[in-house]
Amino acid sequence: MQQIKEMISSEIASFRLPRYDDIPNVGLYLEQTVHYICEYLSPLYQDAVTGSMISNYVKKKMIASPIRKQYNREQIAELLFISMAKSVLSLDNIAVLLKIRKERYGIKEAYNEFCEILEQAVRQVFGLPVETMNSDDVSEDQEILRYTMIAAANKLYLEQWIRRCAQ
Repeated sequence: MQQIKEMISSEIASFRLPRYDDIPNVGLYLEQTVHYICEYLSPLYQDAVTGSMISNYVKKKMIASPIRKQYNREQIAELLFISMAKSVLSLDNIAVLLKIRKERYGIKEAYNEFCEILEQAVRQVFGLPVETMNSDDVSEDQEILRYTMIAAANKLYLEQWIRRCAQ
């Protein structure tokens, strides 16, 4: 059992999402967007986002329609968040959380905070060293985001553990 945990943890140790300013803002076509998101989430063995999923998120107005069939930095940041949160929340709940956080903090701050919270949750759940989070002045929506990412990280860990044991 410990050997499985160490194997899973070593694969996840370098996981890091791009920060908002690191996401390309040149406009990516649908397949490029899918590839970009899948590349960053692959260490988590997250179900890959597909072009049809993204089109569905646009149809549901969770993200803005692409401009000239290209997705910008804001849309890609939202898609990274949706891709992680969808494993534990309904799309309707994700839309509410996304709207609240964007209105309260703006997309850049909301997305960068999501990255930090997700990375800490993953490290904690996968048994890696974690910097303690400053819990002073944490808003309720920040706590909800933290709980969501901890739930997502736990689900990912359980899936990895079960997959390894089944081999």
